[in-house]
Amino acid sequence: MSDLDAGRKCSACERTLPTTAFAASRSRLDGLQGRCRECGAEAYRRGREARGKRVRRVDVPEGHKHCLGCDEVRHWSEWHRNAAASDGLSTRCKHCRAVKGRADHLKRHYGMTEAQRDEIVASQMGLCVICLKAPAIHVDHCHETGRVRGVLCFNCNSAIGKLGDDPDAVRRAAAYLEGSPWKPTLVAPGVYRLPS
Repeated sequence: MSDLDAGRKCSACERTLPTTAFAASRSRLDGLQGRCRECGAEAYRRGREARGKRVRRVDVPEGHKHCLGCDEVRHWSEWHRNAAASDGLSTRCKHCRAVKGRADHLKRHYGMTEAQRDEIVASQMGLCVICLKAPAIHVDHCHETGRVRGVLCFNCNSAIGKLGDDPDAVRRAAAYLEGSPWKPTLVAPGVYRLPS
């Protein structure tokens, strides 16, 4: 029987364990860490807690995973796949990833935080400022300057976008809806006058 089969003693718990219970370490002569994996994981956990960092729970049932974002234990079905991860699952649950994704989208596209967006929505009493019916959900901005104009409902925001952010097109659409369609009067080549 070789020395590797006999096992070795953990420097922390002082149990004699098989060599498979020890993680690799290139800096040590025998190529194995001094503490067993269990003791090493416990020391790592204590160190992170001492620094005020979140730590994954160890009492997670089979088929579940602990999320560091919401600090909840969730079933594997509530996680996105990640082939690069050791367990094949993302580091945060689907809910936490969605929340972070929305916050990142606001910051990246509009340069604002969720609190700033919520402040605009509150100033609009939670309603779209165009239709005054639907809840304000979608941030509207000028495509030329990037300046945020307000928060609208989906329909009003897409309508403005479909009209090309053109105030004249919106006025013509309003005139059309009111029953007086725009009949252009040619003043000069390419120049039209709105009816009075």
